[in-house]
This record gives sequence, structure tokens and C-alpha cells, in this order.
Amino acid sequence: MRALVVGASGGIGRALVTELRGRGEVVGLSRSGDGLDVTEEASVAAAFSGLEPGFDLVVVATGALVIGGVGPEKTLRAVTAEGLAAQFAVNAVGPALVMKHALRLLPRDRVSRLAVLSARVGSIGDNGLGGWYGYRAAKAALNQLVRTAAVEARRTHPLSVFVSLHPGTVETGLAPSLRAGHPSVSAEVAAGNLLRVLEWLGPEASGGFYDWKGEVVPW
Repeated sequence: MRALVVGASGGIGRALVTELRGRGEVVGLSRSGDGLDVTEEASVAAAFSGLEPGFDLVVVATGALVIGGVGPEKTLRAVTAEGLAAQFAVNAVGPALVMKHALRLLPRDRVSRLAVLSARVGSIGDNGLGGWYGYRAAKAALNQLVRTAAVEARRTHPLSVFVSLHPGTVETGLAPSLRAGHPSVSAEVAAGNLLRVLEWLGPEASGGFYDWKGEVVPW
């Protein structure tokens, strides 16, 4: 297997790289290691320019809840244009640019998978608590981008699988107070769960939104 992990220096990304090294060739790209800024297309294009096609798996493990020291908004009064723009840049625009440049890396004649880390709070149908305006909206936008990319990719890469994945609550840089008391798992456990789900998902699942157990998450 040839795999590419974008966001390889983050908690889940690093764990994915470690796990995938035991399965074949893995390339990890990140801001700290390679200067990759997913919000800048020139940076994405440069980082991908030296990669040869034929990746069986691409995982976009980038994303952020707290940006520039600003955490999720609890009320409408806390919403700002700058905060919303920052959330969309990191959590929606960045992964979209990666998908744009990663498509050429996928084989056309066999099953390939491209997974983007989303979050259950990006589900509109499952939103019963409110709050977290920017992060929720950006992840919802991300899910639509993945869904739309899956439709297009199917035309040229009929065996491709494009999916959004909810990894669960993971013990990374997220402050305990923001985990809202949800049971959490280590990044290593989360990585194993995600790869297990990806092994199950075939082309018929492309364009879907799934959690770490392989269950469908409502839009």
C-alpha cells in the first residue's frame, strides 16, 4: 500500500503515519515538517508537485478548533467575520485544495480511498446543542465539499472512495474542558479505528459521512 497523510505532525496524523508504516510506503506532509500551508494553494501545489501517482490512500488529517487563541463561540454575540473566515480557511478551504491536487495521485484502475477528518458537530441533523458556530459551519461545508468531489471523482476514478470521517473524541491538543465530558481515546486508538473503517468502505460508500465505528452520520 502507498499512503499519503496530510497533517502528519498533528496527533491523529502522526499516529496514522506510524500505523501505516507497518503496512507499506507512507508519505507524511505537514506545516512543521515541510512548510505545507493547506490554506495557500501555491503551497499545496508545491508540496504535491514531486509526488508520483499511485497512492492507494490519502488522508487529510488537518483541522483546528482553536485558531489564533480563539476558541469556539458559545453565542451569536461572540461570532465575528474574522473568526468565521479563519475557521473556513483551515477546516474547509484547506482540505478542498488538498483534494484538488490529490486527485491526480489516485489510480484509475483500482480501488483508492481519500478520507478527510470531519467532526460529528458538523452534522446539521445531529445538532441539538447549538454553539460552536464557526467550527460547526466549516465542518458542514467540508462535508459538502467531500460529497461533491466524490461525484466528480467517480467519473474519472470509478473505484475511488471519498469520505468524511468523524474520529470520535481524541486526546490530542483539545483542552479537556472542550471535550464536554465525552469519553476520549488516544490518537493511536483513533488512527486504528479510522483505518479499520476505511478498509470496510468500498466505492458504493463514496461521498458519505461515517464515524469511527463505520456508522453513517446524518448530514
